[in-house]
Amino acid sequence: MNLQDLRKKSPADLRKELIELSKEQMNLRLQKGAGQAAPKPHLYQNVRRNIARVNTILNEKEKGND
Repeated sequence: MNLQDLRKKSPADLRKELIELSKEQMNLRLQKGAGQAAPKPHLYQNVRRNIARVNTILNEKEKGND
């Protein structure tokens, strides 16, 4: 996920992206809990970091620090 691409998105698009990332995180947790083939551990970290990126940019846009 590219930071510059995220900064170009509108707050509504960022919220949609945040929902998608949250769903992806939940799916990874469910796969682990169900005992399915465990996803690679780095995927958890990538999703968490992407969620943090989106939240940071969303907060910047809400405060007017474009």
